[in-house]
Amino acid sequence: MKNKFPQWSSTHKQKSFSTLQSFICAISFSFALFMTLTEPAFTYEKIINEKPPRPTPWIINGCEIKPKTVCPNADLRFADLSQANLSGADLRGAKLSRADLRGANLIRADLSGADLEAADLRISILKYAKFIGANLRSVDLEFARAMQADMSYADLTASNFEAAKIYRIQMVGAKIINANFQEAKLYQANLSHAIMRNTKITFAIFQDAYMEGCVGCPHNW
Repeated sequence: MKNKFPQWSSTHKQKSFSTLQSFICAISFSFALFMTLTEPAFTYEKIINEKPPRPTPWIINGCEIKPKTVCPNADLRFADLSQANLSGADLRGAKLSRADLRGANLIRADLSGADLEAADLRISILKYAKFIGANLRSVDLEFARAMQADMSYADLTASNFEAAKIYRIQMVGAKIINANFQEAKLYQANLSHAIMRNTKITFAIFQDAYMEGCVGCPHNW
């Protein structure tokens, strides 16, 4: 019985394959050219998150934001103070609830009696700063550096000190309830007469910390 289908020679097959390759190349080139010519239509507007430059002088509610500024009882609630230089500032009794102080320089600043409830102080520098009797409820101090700061008698309820460096910090009589001190470094911290309850201290370091009279402190650390 003869084969009803025609038999293609090897030469005919090679020509057909070459034609197919040429067709595919032509389609690919046309698509690449189309994408090149229409590229602007497929691009998105670049999003720039840079903040506008701060004014000079930088004044918020009558308080000039600068080193050694004197603004007791200033109203700086919800203010954007990220990376601000407030070293040596007098902010006693200031209202700073929910203020953005990320990366701010507060070295030797005095915020005694200030209200910083729910303020964002992540990666800020608070060395030698005073927060005596301050409201630090729900404040976020993750990765902050507060070596030798004074937070005596402050309310630290629900505060976050995760991975913070707080060597020799003074927390005499402080209220530390439902707080997060995971991985915090509290070398030689003074926690005498503080109240510590339901606080996370996983991997926290209390080496040489002073805990006389502290309720709930890890005395056997």
